[in-house]
Amino acid sequence: MKHKQIKFVIGSVLIVLAVGYLITTSISTTSKFFLTVDELTVAAAQYHGAGIKVKGTVVNGSINRNPDNTLLVSFRIEENKATLPVTYKGITPDMFEDGREVVVEGTLGRDGVFHASTLMTSCPSKYEAEKEAGKTHPGNIPYGKDKQPTLESPNIQPGKTTI
Repeated sequence: MKHKQIKFVIGSVLIVLAVGYLITTSISTTSKFFLTVDELTVAAAQYHGAGIKVKGTVVNGSINRNPDNTLLVSFRIEENKATLPVTYKGITPDMFEDGREVVVEGTLGRDGVFHASTLMTSCPSKYEAEKEAGKTHPGNIPYGKDKQPTLESPNIQPGKTTI
């Protein structure tokens, strides 16, 4: 091989290795495990310090807001009789309340407290309850046998420009 070809091959290999390294490190730092509370409590030691997402239901009466710092909230979440204490610093969603299903994202401390950096609530299940009760969305209301929906053609006069 010529000297230029050797330099090109070495340069190409270095670029491929650098891109591979960047992809590997970015995936490992941004990928998160998604667990329920009972799954996390069974294998807590394995997830200390790792970025994870945990799904659970807020325990009734467990929400405590710090009076000195209204952005600091502590609460407990549960799933299948397992509970997990959570601390969160930030603005809580409007639908955050006792009994609501939530997903928290953050890290599990050695003290067993989950330190959430993100707090998300699920949509209320009233929409599913309405669907099961037979209620329909207004877009699904039938027009009846005598009247069918029609699309009217716009009244465009020749020689006039419309924008």
